[in-house]
Amino acid sequence: MDSNQKSQFDNAMARYQSGGDPAELIKDFEAITASNPNHSSAWTCLAWLQLLCNQNEAALRSARLAVKLNGQEPQARINLSLALIETESKGVRDQIDFVKRALIMVPDLRTELRNSIEDGLTRKPEWQALKKIKKWLEM
Repeated sequence: MDSNQKSQFDNAMARYQSGGDPAELIKDFEAITASNPNHSSAWTCLAWLQLLCNQNEAALRSARLAVKLNGQEPQARINLSLALIETESKGVRDQIDFVKRALIMVPDLRTELRNSIEDGLTRKPEWQALKKIKKWLEM
């Protein structure tokens, strides 16, 4: 990834973290993934934004690609779990089991994932799939 792509990603992340509208940010992350199709973090972010905007089928494709590119990333696995639930697809348990194992091996991830879940519930308070995952992960 060149410095311009890193800058694009960092700028888009900063806009999200400062309360940016997920619907507007989707285009930014689509551009980032188009210019760098192997950018797993950008695919993870794109899937999250798509889920927030109820673009569940698109989120499923993005989340699957994020996990394919970096299967060790728990947030990508959570996004895939959410997309699987939202599209009534199979395979959720495998993703949740992976995240649980990751939390045992790297306990510091718990805070990061808890913050992500809380952010999702702040932006989309009645997100039932995320509430299920929060319960399953005992967050």
